[in-house]
Amino acid sequence: MSNIHDNAHSLEKAIRESEEFQNLKTAFETVMKNSETKQMFDEFRDTQIRLQEKQMQGLEITEEEIETARKVVEQVQANQDISTLMAEEQHVNELINEISRIITSPLEDLYGNPNNLN
Repeated sequence: MSNIHDNAHSLEKAIRESEEFQNLKTAFETVMKNSETKQMFDEFRDTQIRLQEKQMQGLEITEEEIETARKVVEQVQANQDISTLMAEEQHVNELINEISRIITSPLEDLYGNPNNLN
């Protein structure tokens, strides 16, 4: 019987070698090579994190913060390299979500799927 941790490490390696991850890595490197694009991306990520932290703390997000975030998002969406990076990140997230569904299926089987209740 193989060790479950060895299988997890094999899965991690397979994700790193996947086309989806390689495309993400290339897109990330493209963004990081351009100082202006990198700065824009960093500002976008910082804004995201700040707003998420406020939400998690139950703090109200001000209209000014919403407007600032909207402007940052518009700038990011107008940048082809960052848009590509975000699309590639979405592909990797979809892959990981699919893998998560597969590896959690034993729990679904054990506890039952509410959709199958008749």
